[in-house]
Amino acid sequence: MRVFTLPGVFQPRSDSWMLVDAVRRATLSPRAHALDLCSGSGAVAIAAALRGARSVTAVDVHRRSTWAVRMNALLNRVRVRALHGDLFEPVAGRRFDLITVNPPYLPAPPDIESRRGDHAWNAGHDGRAVIDRIIEQLPGHLAPRGRALLVQSSVTGTRETLDRLADAGLEPTIVERRRGPLGKLMAGRVDYLISEGLLRGPRLEEEVLVIGAQYAPIRRTRRTRGRSFGRGALTRPSA
Repeated sequence: MRVFTLPGVFQPRSDSWMLVDAVRRATLSPRAHALDLCSGSGAVAIAAALRGARSVTAVDVHRRSTWAVRMNALLNRVRVRALHGDLFEPVAGRRFDLITVNPPYLPAPPDIESRRGDHAWNAGHDGRAVIDRIIEQLPGHLAPRGRALLVQSSVTGTRETLDRLADAGLEPTIVERRRGPLGKLMAGRVDYLISEGLLRGPRLEEEVLVIGAQYAPIRRTRRTRGRSFGRGALTRPSA
């Protein structure tokens, strides 16, 4: 895969390649429709196209990113539809078999001075401004047998993400996890992270994870003496 970036567009980092690897290992039907949110330069969207998805849509809130996605799709000889807009807004009413997201998750002080490209990683005071919105809207866009793959840092609350996915009616799993020193951007805000209680302990490390989410399998209802057991049909939307 060849990926080039434009000025102000998020350049793929180690977490991006973790998500790319997860897509490469995913089981995709030739009829699968894939969606990549916060697409940046389009590396993950291209991985889905190379994996054999029938259609791939990439969405980013910054127009320059859509230009980068189109350029990289041409370089890799795949078809990716690049749309400009906020998260699921450009694909309203549509469902996808694979939804991938490497969202901004860097905690940012409220008074931080914004610089070019900061949109690619700044995500509110606790780093959850974007991922919480994604989780809230995810059930409305995931196909009945579809799967979502999201990147998450332990600094911004792995347990909260898992709980929110479960509350949204999805079954979360940890697909991959890597622990190591704080990334360059996180390391640059150590004092703020400690002051907000987001980073604790003497070792300045974080765990970066790829979290999967899908609808729990629908279990058949068993009736005994007039009582019903098992999950009902509300576990998964109709096709």
